[in-house]
Amino acid sequence: MSPPKRSKSSRKWLDEHFNDDFVQRAQKEKYRSRAAYKLLEIQEKDKILKPGSVILDLGAAPGGWSQVAADIVCAESKGVKGVVIATDILPMEPIPEVTFIEGDFTEQACLDAIMAAVNTVKNASQISLVMSDMAPNMSGIKGADQARAMYLAELAFELAQNVLCVKGDFLVKVFQGEGFDNFLKNLRLHFEKVVSRKPKASRARSREIYLLARGYKPDKPVA
Repeated sequence: MSPPKRSKSSRKWLDEHFNDDFVQRAQKEKYRSRAAYKLLEIQEKDKILKPGSVILDLGAAPGGWSQVAADIVCAESKGVKGVVIATDILPMEPIPEVTFIEGDFTEQACLDAIMAAVNTVKNASQISLVMSDMAPNMSGIKGADQARAMYLAELAFELAQNVLCVKGDFLVKVFQGEGFDNFLKNLRLHFEKVVSRKPKASRARSREIYLLARGYKPDKPVA
C-alpha cells in the first residue's frame, strides 16, 4: 500500500520547517526544539534566568525551554543549587537537572507534585519564575483558536499567582486578538512592569508574542 499523499499545505509546512535556520541550529546544537532560541534571546535581553533560582516550565514538552533554563539556573549560587521543574500533559524524555512532572497542572495532584518538588530545593520556598510557551492545537478557526490560546495563558497566570515569590517573574506566550487587552491589563495590576517580546525565532507571520511580567505583587486583588 502506498503512503497517503500529503496536502500541498502540509508539504509546504514541512519544507519550511526543515529549511528553517532555527530548526537546523537546534539540531546542530542539540536543543529539542527551535523554541529554545526564543528563550535564549529573551534571556540575553532581560536576564530572567539566574543561577540558584527555582523555575517552573509549563507545557514543557519536548523540553527546549527546560534545556536552556537548566543550563543556567542549576549552577550553584551561594551554596544553593537551583532547579527546573517542568510539567506537561504529554510525556517528555528526561533532561539532566530537570524535575519533570507529567500531568495537568490545573489538577490538585499535579500541583501538589510541583510544590513537593519545590520543597526539595535547599533554602527555597517559592518559585522565582513561571514560564509558559503553551499553545493549543490549532484548528484553523481563528476565533476558536484565539479563545483556546487565551484560556491557556489565563490558566498559567492563575497558577503563577499561587506559586510565585514576591517580586517573581512570569513569562507567557499569548496571541494578539480577542482577550489580549484584558489579559495585559490584568498582568499590569499584579506586576510592577510588563513588557512584550517578539524573538527572532518567532515566525514573522505568527500573531504570537511573549509577555514578560516582572515584580509580582501578591497583595493585589484579582481583577
